[in-house]
Amino acid sequence: MSDIKFGTDGWRGRIADDYTFDNVRRCAQGFASYLIAHGKEGSDIVIGYDRRFAAENFAAAAAEVMAGNGFHVWLTDQATPTPVISYSIVERRAAGGINITASHNPPSDCGFKVRDEHGAAVAPDGLREIEALIPSLSQVRRMPFDQAREHGRITVWEPAAAYIAHISRLIDVEPIKAAGLHILVEPMWGNGAGWFPRLLAGGRTKVTEIHSERNPLFPEMLRPEPIPPNVDVALRKTVEVGADVCLILDGDADRMGIGDENGVFVNQLQVYALLAYYFLEVRGERGPVVKTLSTTSMLEKLGELYGVPVYQTGVGFKFVGPKMLETNALIGGEESGGYAFRGSVPERDGILGNLYFLDLMVRTGKSPTRLLKELYARLGATYYYDRVDTRFPQEKRPEAQARLDAARPAHLAGLRVTDIVTTDGYKYVLEDGGWLLIRFSGTEPIVRVYCETTDEHKVKPLLHEGLVLAGLA
Repeated sequence: MSDIKFGTDGWRGRIADDYTFDNVRRCAQGFASYLIAHGKEGSDIVIGYDRRFAAENFAAAAAEVMAGNGFHVWLTDQATPTPVISYSIVERRAAGGINITASHNPPSDCGFKVRDEHGAAVAPDGLREIEALIPSLSQVRRMPFDQAREHGRITVWEPAAAYIAHISRLIDVEPIKAAGLHILVEPMWGNGAGWFPRLLAGGRTKVTEIHSERNPLFPEMLRPEPIPPNVDVALRKTVEVGADVCLILDGDADRMGIGDENGVFVNQLQVYALLAYYFLEVRGERGPVVKTLSTTSMLEKLGELYGVPVYQTGVGFKFVGPKMLETNALIGGEESGGYAFRGSVPERDGILGNLYFLDLMVRTGKSPTRLLKELYARLGATYYYDRVDTRFPQEKRPEAQARLDAARPAHLAGLRVTDIVTTDGYKYVLEDGGWLLIRFSGTEPIVRVYCETTDEHKVKPLLHEGLVLAGLA
C-alpha cells in the first residue's frame, strides 16, 4: 500500500513535509507505470504547473521521471492555467498530463494532479490504480533534465496561442471588447493573471487587474479560493473603481467567481444557474446538464423548464468529466465554482466561464444584479445558499460516519426530509426543493456542511442542524 493517497482530484500535501521532490518523483513513476500498463508507452505527456513555491522545480522533477520511462514530455514554459494545460493534452494528442498545483489550498501546500487523454480528471478506478502503482524511491526511473532535453525527451513550449485559438471558436470576444464595460479581474496571485487584459485588449472595454504578481503567500486572503472572505478585497475594489463586474479566478484558474456591480458576491450556485440559463435561454442551445450533488437544485428546475435532462454525480470532476463525455453534456459543474462546457475539454475552465458570463451581460445588456432577478423570476422562487467548513481530525471520521449512517431525521429546521442520498456524503432533500449536505473533504481534514433553500430564514438553522448531526455542535 502506498503512503500517498489520491483524493478528490489527485494528491496534495504540505511542502517539505510530505510534499517533497522524492514523493513527486514517486507519483510520476506511478502515473508512468499506469500509462505503460494501458499500452501508452512512448506517448506524449503534457506537464504544467502553478505559481506556488518551487512549482516549476517540482514539474521538472516529474518531467525527468516521465522522460526516464520513455515518454516525450511537453513542459509549459511558465505557470499556466489548468484549463490551458487540459486543452494542450488534446491539442498535442497526448496520452495524459501532470499538473503541479494545489489549486485553492493554503499557501503551505502543493499538489500533483493527473489528467487523461481527454484533458479530464482521471476516473476514480484509474486514480486507485495509479495510487497502487506508486513505488518506493529506489524503483523510480528518471533521466536528468538537461540530458532529456538534449535527447528530445523534454520539449519546453508555450501553450497559450493554441488555447486562445480554441476558445475563439467557442465565443466571439469582439462584442465584449466593444461593449465599453469596466471589468475588475481578481486572479488571486495565480495563473490567471494577465489573461483578461490580453484577451480583451484593443476595444472600449477596460480591464483593471489586482493581485497579479507571483506571491506564493497569497496576501490579503486566507487561500486562493474564489469565495468570501478571500475575495473581500476584490469586492471592495469593484465599488472603488466603479467596475460593472468583478471576475474572479482561483489560484490555477480552473474555477471562477463573480462579484456584482455593487461589490456583492454572486455565489457559485447562482453563477452555475446563470450560466445554464445563458446557454438554454439566451443562446437557445439544448443538451444535458451535469451537476455534483453539492450544487444547486435550480438546475433541475431549469431542466424542467427547457426540457433537458439533468444528471447528478458525486463531488469532483473525476465524476463530472466522464458523465459529460457519456452524455455529450451542454455544461457540467460543481459547487466549488468549477464549470466545463460542450465543445471544450470536459474539465473546469475559469477563463472560458468568465468570458461566457461577460457574453451573457453583453447579449442581454443587463448587470449581474438584474440578471439574477431575471433568473429568479423565471424560476418562480428565490434560492439561498451557504456553507460551513470545520476542521475535523481524520481519526474521528469513522465515528462521525457511523453516527450519520444511523441518523434518519424526518424534519430539519421544520422542513420535511423527502429523501436521503448517500452517493457522496449525506444529502437530505427537503420539501421546498432545497437540501442539506454533510460531506468529508477529499483533499483536506475538513467537514463541509452545505445547504440551499427557498426560505432565507432557514439557512442558519439548517446549517446548525447539520453540525449537530455531524457531532460538531
